[in-house]
Amino acid sequence: MFTPKLFQTLRGYTWAQLLKDLLAGVIVGIVALPLAIAFAIASGVSPEKGIYTAIIAGFIISAFGGSRVQIGGPTGAFIVIVYGIVQTNGVNGLIIATFIAGILLMLMGFARLGNVIKYIPHPLIVGFTTGIAVIIFSSQIKDFLGLQMGAVPADFIGKWESYFQHIQTINWYAVGIAMVTILVSILFPRITRAVPGSLVAIILTTFTVQLLHLPVETIGSRFGHIPSSLPLPVLPPLNMHTIRDAIQPAIAIALLGGIESLLSAVVADGMIGGHHKSNMELVAQGGANIASALFGGIPATGAIARTATNVKNGGRTPVAGIIHAITLLVILLLVGQWATFIPMSCLSGILVIVAYNMSEYETFFDIARGSRSDAAVLLTTFLLTVLFDLTIAIEVGMVLATFLFMRRMIQISDVNILLKENDKTDDPLAVNKFNIPKGVEVFELNGPLFFGAAYKFKDSMQLIEKKPSVLIVRMRNVPVIDATGLHTIKDVLRTCDRAHIRLIVSGLQPDVKESFKKSRLLFRIGKRYVVEDFPAALQVAKTVLEEGL
Repeated sequence: MFTPKLFQTLRGYTWAQLLKDLLAGVIVGIVALPLAIAFAIASGVSPEKGIYTAIIAGFIISAFGGSRVQIGGPTGAFIVIVYGIVQTNGVNGLIIATFIAGILLMLMGFARLGNVIKYIPHPLIVGFTTGIAVIIFSSQIKDFLGLQMGAVPADFIGKWESYFQHIQTINWYAVGIAMVTILVSILFPRITRAVPGSLVAIILTTFTVQLLHLPVETIGSRFGHIPSSLPLPVLPPLNMHTIRDAIQPAIAIALLGGIESLLSAVVADGMIGGHHKSNMELVAQGGANIASALFGGIPATGAIARTATNVKNGGRTPVAGIIHAITLLVILLLVGQWATFIPMSCLSGILVIVAYNMSEYETFFDIARGSRSDAAVLLTTFLLTVLFDLTIAIEVGMVLATFLFMRRMIQISDVNILLKENDKTDDPLAVNKFNIPKGVEVFELNGPLFFGAAYKFKDSMQLIEKKPSVLIVRMRNVPVIDATGLHTIKDVLRTCDRAHIRLIVSGLQPDVKESFKKSRLLFRIGKRYVVEDFPAALQVAKTVLEEGL
């Protein structure tokens, strides 16, 4: 379970596959460069931090991850969280939160929670993904239009109010560069997919701006020099104060990183017909974020678009992801300083495309038109993400989804008083197939007996008009029971004891029977009165009546 995929794929590795991985890795590295820079800037940090993250985290995710083809690095999903942390706690606060998030991810992996994360409701994922897309788009309006204004407000409504206040400062050169970037990025793949359209757009617009001396803002004019080397690792200052301030955003980073990385791994599995190790992937994601924080980087996770690019270009082992990281390192060392000439409006155009691809607008409207509970989770998560905070959106969305799930479980859980005249079914074990002695009452429990449904059983007990001598509770259709359900059975047992009613339980499934053992309910009811099926329960009931117990 905790063996990296790299170690497995190196067995029988061939020169032919090395050449394919080499080509795919170089291409993905080139694709990743503008995205790493754009994601860093949009997150409120300097551009080189995105490159550091793509190199360090990308290498670790590929070398130690649980997927054959996963490409890791900074992604658009983190922009909202990272920007908020930087605005509130500064870059140091971000580094500490990323470091803690890495530890949490590793703990989640070692606790084998990889499979659990994959069951997070789809409406919740679509809700905050679409919300993130809207925020990314709205955060790029300043650079897209070349507006002359100060810092962009952090809140969504404040952003747009500020944009409209400064709309008269629009720079049409910047608008033209952004539009050209979008058109080239969309249309160039129709000519060839060997070279990324976004890279062509960057080269074209950068040369145009420098050649014609266009009055637009560039990376260099805003951020200055970009270092041409990796920094030395530095351990972030951890103490109770910094941990307390960073724990909430760290949890959000860990949850979002875990979800996105495993979703990307699932998509990759479908493309190559493979099977990833979800827990090993979480451990690697955690290690990657710890290392990224040590080098001053930002959060990283599996990147679906870059992973798909890797697969489409022949990458089939983690070697391709390692080469992608090495390619980025070579670019940083040799030509990193040239990135300062890239126009900011060009990067905004690239991020507008990223936002569009993230939006999943068709899926969003399909879910919104579906069941009311799914629509409620979707819209609540979306609106909280856009108007308030992604951390709050995830927390509230999870709580809402949990309550709606419990409501559905309550709806499918029921308790019936079974009599011959109201049990007309073809079930060979139905009550009407048996002769029920006088003085015997039968209850049927259906569905999970947990804290949300246990009250039904209590209420149904009140419906008995005449106290029977024997009460048979059939539990053949109860797959699980929790502490509240067990407590309810104990209450029923106490009520029966006070009223001198013999309780008989039949049809316990293995998991439920094990819960009865651990809670000592088997002992309290009596093993004689916990039977395998309904016929056996009737036989015991007849014996009880004959003995007068």
